[in-house]
Amino acid sequence: MNRKLKIAIYSGEIPSTTFIERLIEGLSAKGCEIVLFGILKKKVNYKNNAVNIKGYRLNRINKALYLLYYTLLLTLFKNKEKHQLDQLLKAEGRFSLYDRVKCYPVLWYMPDIFHIQWAKGLNEWVWVKDFGIKLVLSLRGAHINYSPVADKHLAEMYKTYFPEVDAFHAVSKAIAIEAEKYNANPEKVKVVYSGLNLRDFNTSEIEISNRSKTFNVISIGRPHWIKGYAYALDAFKLLKDQEFQFTYTIVGGLNLELKYQMVELGLDNYITVEKHIPFDEVQKLLKASDLLLLSSNEEGVANVVLEAMAFEKLVLTTNCGGMEEVVVDGENGFVVPIRNARAMANKIVEISKLSEDQKKEITSNALRTIQQEHTEELMVNGMFELYQSL
Repeated sequence: MNRKLKIAIYSGEIPSTTFIERLIEGLSAKGCEIVLFGILKKKVNYKNNAVNIKGYRLNRINKALYLLYYTLLLTLFKNKEKHQLDQLLKAEGRFSLYDRVKCYPVLWYMPDIFHIQWAKGLNEWVWVKDFGIKLVLSLRGAHINYSPVADKHLAEMYKTYFPEVDAFHAVSKAIAIEAEKYNANPEKVKVVYSGLNLRDFNTSEIEISNRSKTFNVISIGRPHWIKGYAYALDAFKLLKDQEFQFTYTIVGGLNLELKYQMVELGLDNYITVEKHIPFDEVQKLLKASDLLLLSSNEEGVANVVLEAMAFEKLVLTTNCGGMEEVVVDGENGFVVPIRNARAMANKIVEISKLSEDQKKEITSNALRTIQQEHTEELMVNGMFELYQSL
């Protein structure tokens, strides 16, 4: 290419999710110019000076100054384009301070590609195509799996605007298929799995599994119904009734309904709930556990499962979303049907009876899966190929 590919990444907040932060570092290392737009939550320093942060603080004065700056730039140097954008925004009834704060900087920097991370905001960015900017949309779990099912207006918005998207990034094959229901062109969808930097996962320091009679299980995730904790609690009630010796740690907290369920089932002495703890502490808890449990009803591909596999920890997941694209039951982990507490309980007992050699074989296969299909290099290369295709 004769010049750097200029890619704008919009996720609403800076810094963003782990996937996006890894993507930014990887693309900038490939020689792309990256521009980040959104709310600046805290100061971020990237290794490569090809990453340009154009965020604003979430207060009215800062937003007003930010808007004034880009209004002057556009008025002086791109007045025709500014007028065109203003007309588009007014026609859509989106000419507030907030709308212009979001849109004016993008028009000023005119990236080659504008990559939106969250489908729910797609309708706010279709205007970029009027200025020759290619529009890329990531397809992620919640935004595709259940949000448009619960919200008919959102489903109609997807059906209207998905045909306008130049390319889709899907986090799993299952998500890609689901998006077709809302008029996503399958020929424009590329599946790119999340990738891990394996240097962050030092398996040589992993603690030996607990050899006592107590089997230690951990789940990591927010207390949302989609995470299936209600079924996990029912499963542990069955295990308690069988006098199976276990501890269960939930990192992410429980809402009031789940707390009530835990007490009603008599599990409060068996379960430890951690709401907010540092990432390195989460990793220590994961390393010290015997099993990571993902009890979700829906997922794209859960990063926490990939991370556990990279640490050579046993994983048990439901067959939700794209999880069976990663975990093969009995080979590199274990899979049970969604919303099936009894199957979950039975599988936990089965896993607890594995010999050390059986555990080692499965966890070694799990690590191999990550090395072959879920590295940061593969992820960045996949996204780079998607951008280049446009």
